[in-house]
Formats: sequence, C-alpha cells, structure tokens
Amino acid sequence: MVRLLALFGAVTISFSAILVRLADLSPSTMAFFRPAYALPVLLVLALASRRHDPRSPALRIATVAAGTLMGLAFVFWNYAIADIGAGAATVLSNTQVVFVGVAAWLLYGERPTGAALVAVPLVFAGVALTSGLGLENAYGQAPVIGALWGLANASVYASFLLLFRALNRGRGLPAGVLFDASLGAALATLATGLFTDPGFSLAFTWPAHGWLILLALGPQVVGWLLILTALPRLPALETSVTLLAQPMLTVVWGRLLFAERLSWVQAGGVALVLGGILALSLAGTVRRRAPAPAAD
Repeated sequence: MVRLLALFGAVTISFSAILVRLADLSPSTMAFFRPAYALPVLLVLALASRRHDPRSPALRIATVAAGTLMGLAFVFWNYAIADIGAGAATVLSNTQVVFVGVAAWLLYGERPTGAALVAVPLVFAGVALTSGLGLENAYGQAPVIGALWGLANASVYASFLLLFRALNRGRGLPAGVLFDASLGAALATLATGLFTDPGFSLAFTWPAHGWLILLALGPQVVGWLLILTALPRLPALETSVTLLAQPMLTVVWGRLLFAERLSWVQAGGVALVLGGILALSLAGTVRRRAPAPAAD
C-alpha cells in the first residue's frame, strides 16, 4: 500500500510542469497561486491534526521562513519551463541531489563518495547537453537560458530541502509542515511578483486559474502529502526509483501534450542527468563521518 501511495504521489507531481504550461501566465503569478490556492485545504488538514503536532511556535516560524526558498524555486522553475519546456526543466530541477551533496561537503566536511566523483561531472555534462549547446535544432525558445534557470531552481530548492529536513525531521505531521512551508512560499512569491515581475497579476482569469487550482490541489497538496507520508517508509532503492519516475513521466507528458521533441543532443543530456541522479541516489553523494571515539 505504501508503495502505491508513493508511486501515485510521484505520478501526481509529474504533472506540475504540464499544468504550468497550460496556465501560461507570468512566472511569478503562477508561483504565487500554486501555494496560495493550496493554503485553505492545508489549513483544514493542519487544524484537524493539530493535537498531534508537537512543534514549537519558533520551529513553525522557521519552517515558514524555509518555505520562502520553496517559493523562489517555483519562480525559477517557471522561467525554465517557459524557456526549455516542461520535460527538460523538470529533469534539470532534479539536479538538486548534486547541490545537496555539495552543501554537505562544504558545510559539514563530509567527503564525496567514489560514485559522486564519477556521477557529478556526468550530471553537469548532461546539463550542458540538455541546454542544446546553442545548436539550431535544440528544443525551446531559449534553451541555454532555460538550462541556467533550471540550475538556479535546483540550487535554491536544495537549500530549501536541507532546511526543511533539518527543521522537521521526525517532528509534526505532513499537513502542518506543508502548510507552514506553503505559507512561506506564498509570501515570497507575492513579494517577488509585486517588485520584480511586470506581468504579475492577482486577477482571476479562466481557464488559466482553473489549471492553477489543479496545480495547487494535485501536486502541491495531494502529491506532496503522499510523498512526505510514504517515502520515509520505503527502502532507499525504491525511494530513488520512485522519485525518478517524476521527471521521466514529465518528459513523456511534454512530448504527448506539447510536442516537446528534444534534439538528440538534448535527449542524450537528459539520459546522462537521470542516470547520474540515480547513481547518486543509490550510492550517496558523501561519506558519513565516523563518530568520535568515546572518552574513557
């Protein structure tokens, strides 16, 4: 049952970029309404489970602050989708695995694994190929810039994940944690839209906002809650394969729905990125430092 929940969560989240393309509003507008439309539902779920949420007010405020990074990642990702397509942008967003490992190395002195020394260069080579290398047959209106937006999204999203996990590991239920993070994301994207995006609008338009409501209720609420609930209960191999189902499916949906036909160079890049991420997910990016011996 847990495996089915995890798989259903990954499939649900795989439609995120598709719904962004269908909404077709400014990047900050879509980044704001994704968490904003999710907040009422998450609030009801969080209040229903409030008695089982042991987190302190300070910890909840810190989770809201961490959620601002989620919102910023949404903005960067939406720019990447516009420039390089839903499939490639989603594949590039999953390079956050690399940035999490690099952060652990720089911040905590954890040594890279042998797999990481091989896989990380392959992942970044794949990113370069996914950009199309400036070739005329590359898919996307600005594939090189889109790849850069994708990397920006991955680095910011990795920062969010590091904070989010550190603040909420083993604490609280998914609904309350996700509500706090989504609130931070909504606040951050509102500020980003008002001050940096001339196309930002709070006006309700149809069918664009219909797609955004689906984005909020599907991937942001159902998808995230299933992932947060199921994945910690699965073995590492199944977790890695399940998470990789998301970008692979998005590539398929992009091809079927929007005729996103990547060039052979870009397709090779996508394969390198996914293969490198799988290797990193299975073997790890860093070696855990051995605990210091206890004093006599």
